[in-house]
Amino acid sequence: MAESLRPLIVALLRWTDARARIDPLSGEVETDPRGAGPSEADRCALEHALRIAEAAGGRCAAVTLAPEPAEEMLRDALACGADAVLRVDVPSWDSRVPDSGATTARALAHAIRTELGEPSLVLTGDHSADRGTGSTPAFLAAELGCAQALGLVELSYADGELLALRRLDRGRRERLAVPLPAVCSVEPAGVRLRRAALPSTLAARRAEIPVVAGAVAAEPVTAHAARPFRPRAKELPPPPEADPRLRLLRLTGAHEHREPPRVVVTDDPAEAADELLEYLRGKGYL
Repeated sequence: MAESLRPLIVALLRWTDARARIDPLSGEVETDPRGAGPSEADRCALEHALRIAEAAGGRCAAVTLAPEPAEEMLRDALACGADAVLRVDVPSWDSRVPDSGATTARALAHAIRTELGEPSLVLTGDHSADRGTGSTPAFLAAELGCAQALGLVELSYADGELLALRRLDRGRRERLAVPLPAVCSVEPAGVRLRRAALPSTLAARRAEIPVVAGAVAAEPVTAHAARPFRPRAKELPPPPEADPRLRLLRLTGAHEHREPPRVVVTDDPAEAADELLEYLRGKGYL
């Protein structure tokens, strides 16, 4: 099959310093490029991309928007089996692109289409290890005009169909059939990035890393009035009564019987355990 006809699977890797330090006097964040690299979620995204590319007979490419020191991260991706890598350049570590999902997604989408071709699937971590908004995958899906599935814990590809498992609140899961092309973000769960063989690692040390300019300007930020965070109100079912007085009594609980609290003070662990078991039996838990 011609190289251009093979499906393109892209893994986006964010280069971050997971061990940033904060000056206790000035409050400034101090970063060191020598300790930077991809997060665990990005490593899972790369492993999923490698597996899906193998199953689909496609190409796997690792792409990052980062300064020159991030090329070591791309060499590691080559050693693990990526067919191609691409670095979208930003000026330096200290003046890197702000955490704006829209501007980052615009630069990445343009670089991928120009240098690698139209992607069939883009995989990325659910959030980065530094500021972690998790908005870039959604903005990237809008830029590419494709489907999106976010917060996935499992991915599999078989017979031309991409299946996913997404984590929901309260321990629930949702199974998805994701149409291609798509942008998917994965959580660091279920898989670990494979270890690179020694010959591949040595060959990756000598590989040339393609670089393209990433001219993305930060969008202006409008600051509004600051106020304390207020959680969303909990939704409760309405009272079944039609009479307004009965509805008010039900809402306020004015006529409901309430057991007054009891304070048990004892130094005997056995007696304290008996009191707790008796309370649980009375409430129907045992």
